[in-house]
Amino acid sequence: MSVPAFVGVTGLPRAGSTLLCQLLAQHPEINCEGQSSPLCNTLLGIRRMISDDSFFLSQLDNSFDTSYAHLTSAMQGFLRGWNQDCGKKLVVDKNRAWLHAIEMLLQLAPEAKLIICLRELGQIYGSIEAQHQRTILLDFIDHLADFDRFGRADMLFAKDKTIGSPLISIHAIPELPRAVQERLYFVRFEDLVAQPAVCMSHIYAWLGVSPLQINPEKLEIGIRESDSHYRMKYTHKQTSRISIPKMHDIPPRIQAQIESACAWYYQMYYPKAK
Repeated sequence: MSVPAFVGVTGLPRAGSTLLCQLLAQHPEINCEGQSSPLCNTLLGIRRMISDDSFFLSQLDNSFDTSYAHLTSAMQGFLRGWNQDCGKKLVVDKNRAWLHAIEMLLQLAPEAKLIICLRELGQIYGSIEAQHQRTILLDFIDHLADFDRFGRADMLFAKDKTIGSPLISIHAIPELPRAVQERLYFVRFEDLVAQPAVCMSHIYAWLGVSPLQINPEKLEIGIRESDSHYRMKYTHKQTSRISIPKMHDIPPRIQAQIESACAWYYQMYYPKAK
């Protein structure tokens, strides 16, 4: 049985990755479980662990090519073995860290591709804040509930936080080699919910699978990801039909701060937003 080609779903939170995976799972040639996967984090953990292993490091001194080939083969085997028996042409794995690890991924699976989910940044913040107000008696996993709204927005965009961390990886894309950038596909949440059939037809073509006409009014619902793990602040609800969500009302000072701090993002992906 041939090994399925690897596709990662990554990008910003609250930007449609759950919906995208639900739509990808409709295709008979694609295996997509839809839940966030530990695969990327595990591979990064293997790299950190082996880099601190004194036995392996001593082998590199005397037989670098052989030892490094052992490591490559082992990590490739772990990546391939994760979904080896799915029986599909493509396997989709969702994790926001894939973009950060794209160059390592392509060393292990040169055919790999990433789909990067984007959304207008104010609406991402607004989606998170609205869910927090619905669950205000519970704190965030990184303890942001005690901040006021402006402070919470500022923290969410910090470099190691929910929005800021993947945003840094997106900001670094222009510095990647062209061959790496060609493995990336960007999909905006606004386009996905407004024209799902058109968006998915382009994505299926880019992935190299057979054309498929989806029915946005009648979707299959797959496995739901845990929300309690995220303290109910980042929900992963699937529905049987696609509808355009109501726009979140963002305080002008917060919206202005977001647009000022992330002007590069709007210039690249939302040039008409302002």
